[in-house]
Amino acid sequence: MKKRKMLVTAMILATFLVSFSSCAKKSDLILATTTSTQDTGLLDVLIPLFEENTGYAVKTIAVGSGQAMALGKRGEADVLLVHSPEAEKEFIESGMGINRRIVMHNDFIILGPPEDPAEAAKAKNAVEVFRKIAASESLFISRGDFSGTHVKELSLWKAAGVDVKGKKWYQETGIGMGKTLSVVAEKKGYTLADRSTWLTMKKILNLAVINEGDRTLYNIYHVIEVNPAKFPKVNGKAARLFADFIVSVGIQKVIGEFGKDKYGQPLYFPDAVK
Repeated sequence: MKKRKMLVTAMILATFLVSFSSCAKKSDLILATTTSTQDTGLLDVLIPLFEENTGYAVKTIAVGSGQAMALGKRGEADVLLVHSPEAEKEFIESGMGINRRIVMHNDFIILGPPEDPAEAAKAKNAVEVFRKIAASESLFISRGDFSGTHVKELSLWKAAGVDVKGKKWYQETGIGMGKTLSVVAEKKGYTLADRSTWLTMKKILNLAVINEGDRTLYNIYHVIEVNPAKFPKVNGKAARLFADFIVSVGIQKVIGEFGKDKYGQPLYFPDAVK
């Protein structure tokens, strides 16, 4: 049954790629995306498929979603794969981006030391977890990079009625999710992380899941083409091709299978094809 599914996926993927390979000329595509898609290894699977079958070479810039959209606003990227919904809407409304399409989702989780000094695991929801961390002045480590994860974290502090500015127990790394998790484990702090990055690193980190499953922790990824009408140097043709590629039936199946063999569960859930 597994071999049959893999064969069907391969056939669907091949059909998609053949239909586009003839129209693609060798050129560069600049993809600005989140660190989580790189840290989990998803891009290591998708990018070669796109390159080998279309003739385009992809230059990947893995940063926070905010930084990815900043690149888009300067016309320094062709296409974005990001997960910061409110900022994405503003990006589209400003005319900087076009054709925003849903790709996949996973969720955020709150991690902390197994000892749980804030007793945050007893909380009923994510907002209450943040209140307990603040009340106990337990160390919280933020990415602090205006990524989708950072934006989500700030929204939770706001909902909790906590102003973290200037607090000694609140620290920022300014780096990606994978490296931030290493800092959190070393300093025995709390943090907000995407589940996919956590699954790829949990065996080497002494951290525990403090809270999960809260509806406020849903994490959605969209693909957005940078508007070539705003930036003539943007490779609009390649951007559209990549966007069509990542929401295609074959690639959505690849995304849905990614991680199952190694972690026992998919790291992302495809949403473009329902």
